[in-house]
Amino acid sequence: MAEDNLQRKLGLFPATNIVIANMIGAGIFTTSGLLLAGLNNPLLMLALWVIGGIIALCGALSYGELGAAMPGAGGEYLFLSKLYHPIFGFLSGWVSFMVGFSAPIAASAMGFSEYFCRALPVIPGWFESSGIMDPAATKTFLSVSVILIFTFIHYRGIKSGALVQNILTILKVALIVFLLLAGFLSGNGDIGNFSSGGGVSSGFAGWKTIGLSLMWIMFAYSGWNASTYLGAEIKNPSKILPRSLILGTGIVIFLYLGINVLYLYGINPQEMKGVISVGGLVMGKLFGQSADTLFSLLIAFALFSSLSAFIIIGPRVYYSMAKDGLFFKSVAKIHPKFQVPSNSIILQCLIAIILALSGTFEQVLTYMGFALGIFPILTVMGVIKLRKDNPAAIRMAGYPYTQILYVTTGVLILVLSFLERPAESSIALLVVAVGVPAYYIFKKRGNNSQILTGSDEI
Repeated sequence: MAEDNLQRKLGLFPATNIVIANMIGAGIFTTSGLLLAGLNNPLLMLALWVIGGIIALCGALSYGELGAAMPGAGGEYLFLSKLYHPIFGFLSGWVSFMVGFSAPIAASAMGFSEYFCRALPVIPGWFESSGIMDPAATKTFLSVSVILIFTFIHYRGIKSGALVQNILTILKVALIVFLLLAGFLSGNGDIGNFSSGGGVSSGFAGWKTIGLSLMWIMFAYSGWNASTYLGAEIKNPSKILPRSLILGTGIVIFLYLGINVLYLYGINPQEMKGVISVGGLVMGKLFGQSADTLFSLLIAFALFSSLSAFIIIGPRVYYSMAKDGLFFKSVAKIHPKFQVPSNSIILQCLIAIILALSGTFEQVLTYMGFALGIFPILTVMGVIKLRKDNPAAIRMAGYPYTQILYVTTGVLILVLSFLERPAESSIALLVVAVGVPAYYIFKKRGNNSQILTGSDEI
């Protein structure tokens, strides 16, 4: 039936915008001050941002090849299921369901409310003076409201949702470009900032610091694989899907480098060290307090757009799992009018709201960071198997060096993460392990359902 299948409505422009919107989030606006505190060297920090961009581009090239060969919904879930075994795909989807998308949605919503209230303190102040709610409750109310609003938007169809996403992403990129131009043309910065500062610690401690810094940077670059989750809704996916990944990742690399150069140009590295809200600090130094407010609004807006992208992507993973009989059957339902996985979207909304209300999403993200890093490595390795099993598939440039670079650096980051945070990493591995019996439970239920109905349909 037509309502059981997603429709191909997305072209290169919206697919690329989804990649850009998914990548540009909290990471670029919060990590540079923390990076410089450990690295002590502005040029080394810029070099690591370049290296992180290269790693992300290697991943995008690999996923582009896989997405062109397997243009369905679900991203890693689809790739791992077809390349290796359904259990690997299920485990990636299991981690995504538990926190991979819902927690970033909650984090983006709560980050939006924090920056929005910082830029416009009159709003929480008015609610408090009116006796309606205190500032903390106001932020929670804004967070939940944003989740509900964008869930409603994307519930009503991919085409209308993509239009909203396009507008948000265009405005976000335009604002970043405007601030870059204004910052560099202001003449209020200091080129000497790039050569100031000390060096990273010597020996293994220094390499450990570099590895941890790269882990933060890769968090900022995460999202380079976004359009693969919408492969079933992209027109001419063999061409458009890989182009969207490469183009979107390339644009973000350029913007990230520009933003970091502006950071260093605008403020002395010693003042920048350890500052999380480094963007507001830099713009305040260059243009005054009003610019700090403006940049806080920009960060809130960037998180607004990222939240929207996560709400689009996540439900397609759960939909694919349910359609394969490896999740709750109702999650595979396609809305007859809006042609979207409606139940999947609602389920994700509920989980994100619970996380936003609980206030524990930051801790959960720390635990999941390790688990979420496993499956892209396995997926990128799958390019080798794809080329062996399907010689006629579209081939992207760089093979096998792009895959070797991505897998090697990914494994090193995971090892370093485990050594640095063994407790959180162990909990993340435990969550993945719990997915193994869950897979067999869902599989058994799916088989029993087929036997009872006498049908081969899932």
